[in-house]
Amino acid sequence: MMALQRSIWRVLALAALLVLAAPGVFAQDRPLRIVLGQELAVLDPIISTNNATRAFGYMVFDTLIAMDGRGEYRPQMLESWSASEDRMTWTFRLRPGLQWHDGAPVTAEDCVASIRRWGARDGLGQLMMAATKEMRVHDAATFAIELARPFGFVVEALGKPGTIVPFMMPARLAATDPARPVPEIVGSGPWTFRREEWRQGDRAVFRRNARYKPRDEPADGLAGGKAVHFETAEFVSITDVATRAAALQGGEVDVVEIVPPDFVALLRRNRNVAVMRPPGGMGQYMPFISLNHAHPPFNNPAIRRAAQMAIAQAEIMAGTGLPSDLVLQECLTIYACDSPAATEAGTDALRERGAGQARDLLRKAGYNNERVVFLHPTDSAILNPVAAVAIEQLRRAGFNVDEWTSDWASVAQRRLSREPVERGGWSAVTVVWPGIDLFNPMVNAVTAYNCRNYPGWFCDEEMKALLERYAAEGDGARRRELAAGIQRRFHENVNMVIAGQLSMPQAYRADLRGVVEFAFPVPWNLRRR
Repeated sequence: MMALQRSIWRVLALAALLVLAAPGVFAQDRPLRIVLGQELAVLDPIISTNNATRAFGYMVFDTLIAMDGRGEYRPQMLESWSASEDRMTWTFRLRPGLQWHDGAPVTAEDCVASIRRWGARDGLGQLMMAATKEMRVHDAATFAIELARPFGFVVEALGKPGTIVPFMMPARLAATDPARPVPEIVGSGPWTFRREEWRQGDRAVFRRNARYKPRDEPADGLAGGKAVHFETAEFVSITDVATRAAALQGGEVDVVEIVPPDFVALLRRNRNVAVMRPPGGMGQYMPFISLNHAHPPFNNPAIRRAAQMAIAQAEIMAGTGLPSDLVLQECLTIYACDSPAATEAGTDALRERGAGQARDLLRKAGYNNERVVFLHPTDSAILNPVAAVAIEQLRRAGFNVDEWTSDWASVAQRRLSREPVERGGWSAVTVVWPGIDLFNPMVNAVTAYNCRNYPGWFCDEEMKALLERYAAEGDGARRRELAAGIQRRFHENVNMVIAGQLSMPQAYRADLRGVVEFAFPVPWNLRRR
């Protein structure tokens, strides 16, 4: 409590200094300043699953199809799409007047090249491309996707809102090796990126794209008219959570993507700040513990089930420090509780969990005290406490846990290693996804990346067959049955361990209007009062 009080007084002092030092801070011509939850390090949204890279992508790129605030798919760069009677050929037509940032027109050829590059990286994209016979350019504004076998998620794939998003880029850039970053950042989105002004670890600068033509309809989630009312926007890097809160209160920044848990109550009491809880299950976040299936001990499914039994979500959620109205005590569905896809399939055996049950499973599994290297990112407001509590729970259950603490960027880099722990590998790491990345098996990272060379390297042949059936299914009721079966198999194989569900509130200066409510801050439609 004393530590929290000291943090609060530090925030108040910093806020007062910021206001005194910057009397013009509320000027109408000041840039829109946004603080992301993670550091922006990678600029190519096709090669990174980092949330900061996704936020960057929505600034400078655009998508053919976009998800609105109700989770429905609407044309964005497209004027229209249609399907043949057998749904084996899909035709797409671009809306007129689209231009890249360099002034060149957006063409169907650009879109086909972009889809190919995205489809080589994304789990859902790989499934769609495997079901595709060919993509054909009809004219400068029209192209078609002809399927080789039924695939029921063409629209959902092209409108995928989360990692990895199918952003469009010029064909010359889309020709870049999908494993390598593009050499230039040229999109058709509402902002242009000022690469020469980018100072990594400090700020990324954007200018309003004067060539951008917003759609006529109102902004709604990621869909509708992306009208920009600021000449300049900035992603501002502030790693210290207390300084983030102070900067928001003092008017130095306008938007904080993730409010640090210790400061939610304080900011809620500030009349100059609006703290927003993302709506619905798809606006919530779910932390997971990713287990490395490639090496001992978690190459043994029985030991993975012991780890699953050791994790008590209520204790982890309490450890986040979030107010009770922003957390669920327990959520066992991989699709996010309160979402349309939520199901209890495969959860009966998980209702009674704890250290005792986990120790019993460990003994039966033949655990031989193998070292568990748990990567712990200490600079993340959510992943830090989740990891700290999970490590303690695993130790209580009898796991020999070696905690490796570092910043998220270092953790993310080590997470890519497939080496055993003796040669710099890892055993477990905390990750988090918003509900929009979880709402069906085709976009959900804990299922869609099954057998897809994704860090953790889970590969379950039974789930693979279920996913293939789901991908081809067009009937809604049958899809729900298959989604339940996929979740059941997830809990049996323990691809990962669910650590809970929470709201990660966003905060805005109260003088901003036109805020579009979505799972993450939307950088358009905003203007000062």
